[in-house]
Amino acid sequence: MTSSETFCVHCGQTGPPHPGCSTPRNALEPPRFCAQCARRMVVQITPVGWTARCSRHGELASS
Repeated sequence: MTSSETFCVHCGQTGPPHPGCSTPRNALEPPRFCAQCARRMVVQITPVGWTARCSRHGELASS
């Protein structure tokens, strides 16, 4: 694994874009996996948005 390798934020796999992950529904979903390490993230959804936290790479937010 190289440091420039990225992972799918919806399924955690590497490689080309996955047909199952490129749906319009997933465009509105918060990320479930970290794009840098593929670890499962802690996701909290609120009425105004979402936050996703990786234990190694920090937090992402919808805003």
